[in-house]
Order: sequence, then structure tokens, then C-alpha cells
Amino acid sequence: MSNILFSPTQLGSLPLKNRIVMAPLTRSRAIANLPNDLMAEYYSQRAGAGLIITEGTSPSPNGLGYPRIPGLFNAEQVQGWQRVTERVHQAGSRIFVQLMHTGRVSHPANMPDGARVLAPSPIAVPGETWTDTAGMQPHPVPHEMNEADIAQSIAEYAESAKLALQAGFDGVELHAANGYLIDQFLNTASNQRHDRWGGSVENRIRFAVEVARVTVSAIGSKRVGMRISPYGVFNAQVPDTEMDTLYLRLIDELNTLGLLYIHVVDHSAMGAPEVSPELKARIRSAFNGQYILSGGYDAARAATDLNANRGDLVAFGRPFISNPDLVSKLQTGQPLAEPDFATFYTPGEKGYTDY
Repeated sequence: MSNILFSPTQLGSLPLKNRIVMAPLTRSRAIANLPNDLMAEYYSQRAGAGLIITEGTSPSPNGLGYPRIPGLFNAEQVQGWQRVTERVHQAGSRIFVQLMHTGRVSHPANMPDGARVLAPSPIAVPGETWTDTAGMQPHPVPHEMNEADIAQSIAEYAESAKLALQAGFDGVELHAANGYLIDQFLNTASNQRHDRWGGSVENRIRFAVEVARVTVSAIGSKRVGMRISPYGVFNAQVPDTEMDTLYLRLIDELNTLGLLYIHVVDHSAMGAPEVSPELKARIRSAFNGQYILSGGYDAARAATDLNANRGDLVAFGRPFISNPDLVSKLQTGQPLAEPDFATFYTPGEKGYTDY
């Protein structure tokens, strides 16, 4: 097997010790939405990866839709993240923060006082979500965002990106996948607006493009990536007939901004619809930056796709949960430990730092 997966490379101007990316994984250990020493230990344990992308981190009080997810919009959160980035850098890895506004995927019980559940359209996510105070609760109907709400939310991404650099991050990943706020604008299941933010492909990509634009203006294009999930169905998203056109048009706009990378989600290994190899290849060909592959990879398949130039880096998600030493295990062919699903989102070190 080729050693390309374990060979050093560059992500823009950043040297990486290998082509392995730790994918963003929500773990819900940020008590009071603050990064902490336990999280610093968790990420430093997994710094064998060339690049770590953090769990989804909200740029706004309005985006704290799940219990115990971290934020990055105030000084105390910056100080908490500084402990994380210092530990990861000391271990020789690079780290980007994933900025994730949950939008309609939320509940007031999970949010601070004064925060609002916002979305492009007043359409509730089907089903229920967990709250620490009241157990499982139905998703509420979100507030339909007006122009002022949209402008404020876009600006929050830029401010959070500036704070990310203060916290020592090497860059930010804009989470435009999996049914969260940016994806809610892209997808017709959650965006049924009739103004300049909805309807046509051009209008539905506008929010994603504007968030990318202000973030690039705030911290520079070579510190900004974006994660997308074409054909994703997580959080009640639905593919439509214009999906390929929409994502290729989005790529064209991101090229004008000079984004560092695109990170394409393919959850077909976990039962979601497959992102067609043709669309992946077209995105790969059209995008001027680097391409992070993801979706149920093992070392052999990762090396095959890298050697075939289907991508530049490969993200591994769930295997990192129960294998902090994943990189060395992949390199030596050791068997991987299985994760404890019951501890994915529970507070404390069990199932988090004790593998």
C-alpha cells in the first residue's frame, strides 16, 4: 500500500505532517458552552492527525441548539479555546474550528436567555431533540429570519472567525452541511422564501456565499474552508432536481473568494444517499482549492483515492472517538477499538478521554 496517506503535505501555506484529517465530531462536553481542560486533553490525544477540525462551535448564542456544545463569541470562550489550540500545536498538529450555527435544529431549553431559534422559513424539524432540563422535546417552529436577522447572523460568522485567530486556531471551517443554518438556506426543505434569499439557485446560495465573503474579509481566504453535504438527508433535508447545479454554482462563487478547501460529506457508509461519484469528480475538477474526502474511509481506500487524485486530504470521523492513536494504528495495521455509542454526547471523561 502506498504511504501517501502518511506523507507530509501542505494545506495552503500550512505544513501538515500527514494527509489525515480528524473530522468534526459533536461530543457535548463544553459545560456552559465553554471549552475546558477535558476538551484540551481530548484534542491533544488525537493530534497524530495532520489537521484537526473541531466539533461544531457556534458563532452566536442563537446557534447553541444542542446541550453542552461550545461557542466562540465571547472572551471567556476564546480563553477556553486557547488551552485547546496550545495543546494541539505542542503535539505537532494543526487545528481549524468548525463554525456551526444550528439554526432550526434547536430548542430554547438548550439556549441562553435571550437567544432565538432562527431559520430561513418557519418550518420545524420533524421529531424531537434532547434537552438536559426536560429530556426529549419536539423541535419548535423557528422564527423566520428577516433582513436584520440575516445581516446579524452573517456578521457573527466574521466576528467569530476573528476570535478564532485570537484563540490560536489556524483557520475556520464554515459548516454548510448536515441541515444546519447555512445548509438550511441551500435546501428547499427548509428554505421556502420568496425574496432574494430563497427560490432560485442563485438566491439559495446567497447566504453561504455572503458568510464566506465576510469571513474571508475578516481573516483571509487561506484560512477558510467550507463543509458541504450534497444529497444529505440529516436533519430532514431533501435532495431536489437542482442539487447538482446548486453545488456547482456555489463552487464557482467560492472560487472567486479563493477559499482554502472544500470538505465534502458523504454519509452513505452510514445509510444516507450516496453523493454520486460524478458530482464529486465535477466538484473536484471545478474547485480551485484543496479537497477533503470523507465518508467511511479505511487506510487502503484512502490511499487509493489520494493516488487517483480524487482529493488532497482524507477525513476520518468516528474511528477517532475510540482510537486516539488512530494514525499509528492505520499505519501499522492494528485493529481499531469500537466506540461506546452510549457516551457519544454525555458529559465527563467516560467514552471521551479514557480510551
